[in-house]
Amino acid sequence: MSKRVLVPTVIGVVALGAVAAGGYAMASSTTELAVENGSAHYAAPTAQRAGKLAYSVDVSDDSGVRSLKVIAWPKSSKLEPTAAELRYAGDAACSRTSDETSRCAYTLTVSTREAADLAAGTWYVSVLATAQDGDTEFVSRAATFEVTR
Repeated sequence: MSKRVLVPTVIGVVALGAVAAGGYAMASSTTELAVENGSAHYAAPTAQRAGKLAYSVDVSDDSGVRSLKVIAWPKSSKLEPTAAELRYAGDAACSRTSDETSRCAYTLTVSTREAADLAAGTWYVSVLATAQDGDTEFVSRAATFEVTR
């Protein structure tokens, strides 16, 4: 093969490779559905006010956040909820903080009677996040909190 044909062919192959690599880099830079910076807190009821379980977390995806399902469960129960079970759990309220991220908060009021039935000790929060494009992310132990008497 002559140098006149070989050099332009090599340059063309290198240029096509660079364009393909750039397109791949752009396609792979999409944000995966992520559940981050979560925290949970339990406040026992008193004579003056109801008790409360509060959980908040940042959820992000390049398509936006559709929903976050939340359930709390005691470590002593050895339950280990699944993603399928969380489809029927309580909904967190999510507010957009950017095109891709929402801050989600879940609050559960606890009466004195309900608090008396709660297992004391370590509890976990499990979550199921759903993005606008249908992607889901299940986190079995998204946060930990203590229930005290």
